[in-house]
Amino acid sequence: MKPIEVVMLGAGGRGFYAYGDWILRHPDQVRVVAVAEPDPVRRARFAAAHNLPPERAFVDHRDMFAAGQLAPALINTTMDRQHVETTLGALSTGYDVLLEKPMAPTAFESVQLVRAAEAAGRQLHICHVMRYSPFYTTLYETLHSGAVGRVMVVDHRENVAFWHQAHSFVRGNWGNSARSAPMILAKSCHDMDILPWLLDRRVLKLSSFGSLTHFTADQAPEGAPARCTDGCPHWQSCAYYAPRIYLRDREGWPVNAITDDLSYEGRMEALRNGPYGRCVYHCDNDVVDHMTIQMLFEDEITVTFTMHAFSHENCRTMRYDGTLASLRGHGGKGELRLYDFRSGQERDVPITGVEGGHGGGDAGLMRAFIAALRGEPDALHTSARDALESHLMAFAAEESRLNGGKLVDMAEYRARIEAQVAA
Repeated sequence: MKPIEVVMLGAGGRGFYAYGDWILRHPDQVRVVAVAEPDPVRRARFAAAHNLPPERAFVDHRDMFAAGQLAPALINTTMDRQHVETTLGALSTGYDVLLEKPMAPTAFESVQLVRAAEAAGRQLHICHVMRYSPFYTTLYETLHSGAVGRVMVVDHRENVAFWHQAHSFVRGNWGNSARSAPMILAKSCHDMDILPWLLDRRVLKLSSFGSLTHFTADQAPEGAPARCTDGCPHWQSCAYYAPRIYLRDREGWPVNAITDDLSYEGRMEALRNGPYGRCVYHCDNDVVDHMTIQMLFEDEITVTFTMHAFSHENCRTMRYDGTLASLRGHGGKGELRLYDFRSGQERDVPITGVEGGHGGGDAGLMRAFIAALRGEPDALHTSARDALESHLMAFAAEESRLNGGKLVDMAEYRARIEAQVAA
């Protein structure tokens, strides 16, 4: 069986290190035949790794599309605000598309993309990788086995480690909603996707509270300069001191995100002049640093979701309480523990088969995408239509937050957005 051919849009962290690396390790299943990437260093690095000729390494995605359809499928790992234009272009060129989440930065554009894919008759799948990880598939199977009984209460937490918040959502690409999207979408559309899937129910109503409280100028220690490299008097006591985070003896993420020159000198130069050397209290960030959503799902299931930036762990934790048992999970440790009310016994639920990033989710998603391209329509369960619900939940939660926790009826919200697109 010949490998499926794909083209890659974007050769950064997700395009090169996640999906591109998986492709290199599975040459019998898939191969890249072209790339579009504006950054010359990343473009050359990707082309060399995948043995692409110069005419198949494009600076601009528009030039790639002008060359016609080069493969059956396209993987889109561009930045959030580029998703709509690039995906619409890919669909009109004839590609089936795997699109990095979130699919679009607004509810209107999310519906627009779904409708465009359906009208074109093309596959459009969103990278909700958590559905494909062994941890969450085991959680799903345990809940649906009946071991917990009827699920009544859910507590789900997105614990964003303090350093991860500083890197991605203060100093980095997702710190300002005008450049990317609200944090509840950019970081937690995974969670908004996984909750309806795990429960096999839709949310009926929700309300949300949250704010940007800590990473602001009024919280800066006295005398803190604009950059950590400008002689900060608080460098020893500050948890967010950039040289401590980025000058360690390692080259993985997040260090490899600040520069392509990973030498000590290269990283130091990036901290002196790039966004990741800025004081976390003197950035242009405006996304929340903590947020809670209260949700009522079908079948009277109550769910609380909390996303916050003040954790020593960078992981998700959760608890599902039912009529027969309590199920507690720790995504970072890959642990599920079930306490059975009838026996009074607590046991570990075994999880196996973790491979690669996102707890094995990246690998699982790629395997499913290739299977779908080969004609197995049930291989993927993250179509754009399926993923739309998670996005609308996130946008509705942000609308609620910005309106003092106003209760949002999801049926009315869905209808309102669909009507706006149809108008």
